[in-house]
Amino acid sequence: MKLKQLKQLSEKELSDQLRELRFELAKERAASEIGTAKNPGRIRAVRKSIARIQTILKIKSLKAPKPAKPAVAEKKDEAKTKTETKVSTEKKK
Repeated sequence: MKLKQLKQLSEKELSDQLRELRFELAKERAASEIGTAKNPGRIRAVRKSIARIQTILKIKSLKAPKPAKPAVAEKKDEAKTKTETKVSTEKKK
């Protein structure tokens, strides 16, 4: 499949395609081992297709909106409060 076509697929469709290609790769490797492979170069093409799909899935997962992390902001506020408390107690001494 062309890269342009792959980018247009949903994550579910890409996952299904990935599963099919992994199965095909296993069949091609088995055929190569027993010597019945009609096209040994097909293994390389399937591996490249798998890599393309995995890359597209990774890019799509990175582009997905991430939920806000309010806990991190609270921790920073707590850290400031602790630092301010230390500074104020040291000044009192």
